[in-house]
Amino acid sequence: MERRRRRRGWRGRLHTTLDLIRANPTGRVALKIFIGILGAIVVTVGIALIPLPGPGWLLVIAGLGVWAVEFHWARRLLAFTRRHVNSWTRWVTRQSLGVRLVLGAVGLVFVSVVVWLSLKYSLGIDVVAQALHYLATH
Repeated sequence: MERRRRRRGWRGRLHTTLDLIRANPTGRVALKIFIGILGAIVVTVGIALIPLPGPGWLLVIAGLGVWAVEFHWARRLLAFTRRHVNSWTRWVTRQSLGVRLVLGAVGLVFVSVVVWLSLKYSLGIDVVAQALHYLATH
């Protein structure tokens, strides 16, 4: 005997809809294919955006969340990721202001170098050389 609890809000409607789709064998296969393709698109776009400033890692994790709707391995990997992000966040917030400033500065330098290298080698724009040339001529 299956006990159904009443779900509320948009999440409840989503779960109910997914349960109805999964009740049909064709719907179950179609849902797996749809979730697999949608998750792959989101993860691929996120991976492409990782070297650029912006939400690259956030999109990768969002794609993992999409996959987690249908795939057990993705749920486990998402739980692992959440645990480690939460533990890193707790560790950073326990540190002194000086340590947090150093971590922020290291992160800023890392992102700046990644942006500079991405622009230089993908678009052929050397921002540093152009800035030095501008400073020398003006």
